[in-house]
Amino acid sequence: MSEEQPVQASEPLPPLLSVGGQEIKQLFAAGTAWLERHSAYVNSLNVFPVPDGDSGTNMLLTMQAAMKEVDASPEHSAGAILKALSHGALLGARGNSGVILSQIIRGFSRAVEKKDFINANDFAASMVEGARTAYKGVVKPVEGTILTVCRESADAATIAATQSDDLRVVITKTVDAARMSVVKTPMLLPVLREAGVVDAGGQGLLVILEGALKYLNGEPLDLAASGAGAQALEQITHEEGWGFDIQFHIRGKELDVDGIRDQIASMGESALIVGDDTLIKVHVHAPTPGEILNYGCSVGIITNVIVENMQEQYIDFMAGQSARPSVTADDIAGIGTVSVAPGAGLARVFESLGASKIVSGGQTMNPSIQDLLKAADAIKSQQVIILPNNKNIIPAAQQAKLLSKKNLAIVPTKTIPQGIAALLAFNFQSDLDTNLKAMERAANHIRTLEITIAVRSVSYGGIEVKEGAFIALIDDELAGTGEDSTTLTLQMLEKMNAQDSEILTLYYGDMISARDAEVLADQIRKIYPPQEIEIVNGGQPHYHYIISVE
Repeated sequence: MSEEQPVQASEPLPPLLSVGGQEIKQLFAAGTAWLERHSAYVNSLNVFPVPDGDSGTNMLLTMQAAMKEVDASPEHSAGAILKALSHGALLGARGNSGVILSQIIRGFSRAVEKKDFINANDFAASMVEGARTAYKGVVKPVEGTILTVCRESADAATIAATQSDDLRVVITKTVDAARMSVVKTPMLLPVLREAGVVDAGGQGLLVILEGALKYLNGEPLDLAASGAGAQALEQITHEEGWGFDIQFHIRGKELDVDGIRDQIASMGESALIVGDDTLIKVHVHAPTPGEILNYGCSVGIITNVIVENMQEQYIDFMAGQSARPSVTADDIAGIGTVSVAPGAGLARVFESLGASKIVSGGQTMNPSIQDLLKAADAIKSQQVIILPNNKNIIPAAQQAKLLSKKNLAIVPTKTIPQGIAALLAFNFQSDLDTNLKAMERAANHIRTLEITIAVRSVSYGGIEVKEGAFIALIDDELAGTGEDSTTLTLQMLEKMNAQDSEILTLYYGDMISARDAEVLADQIRKIYPPQEIEIVNGGQPHYHYIISVE
């Protein structure tokens, strides 16, 4: 009989003193992957306030939306990556659990927004700010939920950071505290105790933190979710009075977040209102949706509307059926929208604004009439608005209108910024004619600057263009040329009287790096300090920059 071989102890990992932007992206990716494998289990825990079984899915979709913002980003700054993750999470947040998670990420990001690297103390401070932001976003915070788990995890991180500067040690202590906090949630929330489960949102947060820690420790993330510990849901006998689950975005300028939160909270229950002075996300339960939606329209432009009948969700759950489809703005307004967009980044912008269908296309890749008809036919609404976003696509849209069996209307947007402005002006409570007038009016208030490279030499309108030189188009007309794109851009902004504008948005193309876009934005900020300068990864081909001046 051979002697038993001694077990080889693994080498201890070296201390991890800080992480940068790319490492944070990997940590979030690991958390997302681990949540994806455990989302079904998290769903099985979701019994409050309605047994809809979607907490895990909502949190996963929120994390995936966050990751989309940074998938291709080469950024090395921790603060910049976290800011992008926060933006994606807010736009992609769904349900109470997803919105609260987005607020945790927002607070986490805000605590380190100017840092290139974060250390143990920064991590602890970010966890604290994440918890604080999440609590503030909920009108009536309830203990025994994801809020408690986040707060107690943050407390543990703060203590651990005073004892060690090793991020692995601090995050390990954070995960341990999160696990203990999740176990205690039924003691704090009677409905969980009655159902024999822990809080789904808290469990989802624990899973995300576990995934990040596994990545730091070099552990595999390809283990299938075992579902161990999943509890059978007890039957809920309440049969009436669930009302409606109402979700939407409010977009505008100088929005009063606190005032809007207080007003909507007085109209319903389980209110969750978060955001800033330009974008607010609303999630609330109410007996009927009308009053709340009317109020939202009175303070800004509302998009991404979802209204769900919670009684029907309850009946489906009890019958073991899959959930009925959500009611969207298309259902309520009876008007769908088709938007043409070149590049994945611009497509995501239009999706975030509530476009029903996106058709890939633009300059040099105009979609066919059939492409537009197919998109319109895929929308359940019989009334459809097409946003061509390119003058060369307007004729195809006009032909599609003639051929379609639906009532197709066209807002003749000639540029991407015009299309974005038009979609922001869409109001689901207005009829087709009213929307068309409002959308055209909004599009006409936008000026567009495009920077690209000349494919041949030409003399046009007194401008001598050489092949290979940079050229500028203002509102789709050739306006200038030059050998340096930055100089040309600044000259054209001066020509457009950019000093009289309020917002300049730079959509950079697939040949431009995020760093180069930021360099250009910094130059513009120096010249136009009062203006708000925004940068968006448009991902469009051919055009280095598409700049919206409004």
